[in-house]
Amino acid sequence: MAHGSDPKPVLVFDSGIGGLTVLREVRVLIPERSFIYVADDAGFPYGSWEEQALQERIIKLFATLLERYDPEICIIACNTAFTLVGADLRAAFPHMTFVGTVPAIKPAAERTRSGLVSVLATPGTVRRAYTHELIQSFAQQCHVELIGSVHLARMAEAYIRGDIVSDEAIGAEIAECFVERDGARTDIVVLACTHYPFLANVFRRLAPWPVDWLDPAEAIARQARRKVPQIEGAEHPDGFDHAFFTSRNPDFSTRRLLQGFGLKTI
Repeated sequence: MAHGSDPKPVLVFDSGIGGLTVLREVRVLIPERSFIYVADDAGFPYGSWEEQALQERIIKLFATLLERYDPEICIIACNTAFTLVGADLRAAFPHMTFVGTVPAIKPAAERTRSGLVSVLATPGTVRRAYTHELIQSFAQQCHVELIGSVHLARMAEAYIRGDIVSDEAIGAEIAECFVERDGARTDIVVLACTHYPFLANVFRRLAPWPVDWLDPAEAIARQARRKVPQIEGAEHPDGFDHAFFTSRNPDFSTRRLLQGFGLKTI
């Protein structure tokens, strides 16, 4: 790209506002680019969709997004979406670079001391062959507990918007993460949904013993930085980055939250 022309934006995509946990990290490493945050809130939550219908929805949506925003790269900040359609997106749009989000099973297996790892995810991510292949490839020596929470993504969205979510409700969703076997205990829980880090402090408080809660956002940001060309002397454009919601109608608390993240809805 010629020096002096506007650098292309980075597009960050999620089913809701969970991808803001990824956006926060990516901005630190790619400060010179503008960002388009896309939330498919009209389709949220993805965990309850039938797979083929969701595949078709996401591919169709990206055909529109790529034409409209012409991004440098796309970050799929959603385990449920990327484990389902990552390969399809790359096949459908071969000229676009996609950086995906997959459950951090490999780093968890490398880091665990007890050999007991839990993966806290959506039901869709737990079902996905991609997730089971990661366990086969990188964590055969571990006991990996897969927990598919039906409600936690919604709870995280409510919590970050300022709604009250009870400790009992959250505690019930994470209880299965904590396994004791032969005198050993779970020591790592993989947060395999980008919504979940919003609740990390609550998880720590409610955990029956301390564990390492593994958030993939920093690793995704590092991968994105590797894929985005550095432009000498480029600076972040003045003003807000932009957020697009497929419902076209995020509520007041969501707009206020986005403003706190330096995002203006379009």
